[in-house]
Amino acid sequence: MDPRQTRGFRNRNPGNIDHVPANRWQGLADPPLEPAPAGGGRARFARFVSHEYGIRALAALLTTYQDRHGLRTIRGIVSRWAPGNENDTEAYIAAVARRMDRHPRAVLDLHSHADLRPLVEAIIHHEIGGNPYGGATIDAGLRLMGVAPQGRVAAVRSGTVRAAAGTAAAGVAATAVVQPIAEAAAQAAPALSALQNLAPWVAALIVLGVAGYFIWQRLRRPA
Repeated sequence: MDPRQTRGFRNRNPGNIDHVPANRWQGLADPPLEPAPAGGGRARFARFVSHEYGIRALAALLTTYQDRHGLRTIRGIVSRWAPGNENDTEAYIAAVARRMDRHPRAVLDLHSHADLRPLVEAIIHHEIGGNPYGGATIDAGLRLMGVAPQGRVAAVRSGTVRAAAGTAAAGVAATAVVQPIAEAAAQAAPALSALQNLAPWVAALIVLGVAGYFIWQRLRRPA
């Protein structure tokens, strides 16, 4: 089947995330719940205003698995994402690991574009039977999460998902913080590369310092 004909693509929700009223994701459509399927069955999945916001929600949920639940491997993440009561979890794990070319127990860092993007792409491929999105669309969704292609970015982490349960104003505020941090990381990347032999806490202090400067500059700008 063409993935563009699937329910997930029509809903602009390529991860097939269930609609839960308490989860007020950024970019939810109005109404946020899909219509009942034409062939029967119940309405279940969330709808988004764009594919980029659907990809953002997928990335945010995966990142929460790492930050809140301590899941750092394909096996751990997919076991929670696709539990065995309604999925062939082992087949799902094997498919994702094969597509990522990673061992199912390899440790991932989902705040790294290098790990998050291939995991998102593999899950999309499994959920809707292919990946109909170009790289620019995937990257745009990840940028909405605060993870840019330049490398590791101090994203909003588990707070991103909590912010999704807040008001639209909270979403705007989160964006205002993420953007300068992303800019800071982009500026700091060459320096961090040169200082890669330093202790990790030194590199972290550099990123936080540069991020603080960018946030201070942003706050000084007129509205």
